[in-house]
Amino acid sequence: MANDHVVIVHTDGACSGNPGPGGWGAVLRYGDHVKELRGGEPATTNNRMELMAAIAALEALRRAETVRVHTDSTYVRNGITSWVAGWKRNGWVTRAKTPVKNADLWRRLEEAASAHQVEWVWVRGHAGDPGNERADALARAGAAEAAGTAVR
Repeated sequence: MANDHVVIVHTDGACSGNPGPGGWGAVLRYGDHVKELRGGEPATTNNRMELMAAIAALEALRRAETVRVHTDSTYVRNGITSWVAGWKRNGWVTRAKTPVKNADLWRRLEEAASAHQVEWVWVRGHAGDPGNERADALARAGAAEAAGTAVR
């Protein structure tokens, strides 16, 4: 996928304690246009925030797009590219016959992604990737706001 006519997205989630106050952040770039999103919840998990970052980014798009989502979460990347199909076939239970954790968000992510042509790219977190670092800062700000503390 060349970068022409591709929405480039970087997402990240953060949690102070797991569970605890958490936040998510997303940076969307299309040509010269940049949109930053963030949010949080007072009691959540890191994985839920990683999922919410990707969901919010895809739901923010107003029309079908070609999208390249960069995430440092192997949970999100592997889940959406590999595990969801099996979970759906098995009625949203794992191989161990337990309910899929975060099934509500996996369903929402799958729905949001289905409107677009999405490439899921894993990036190493905290390794200097500017998009990932900015998404991380947004996620930490969302977590701080959810915790009721000042944003640093």
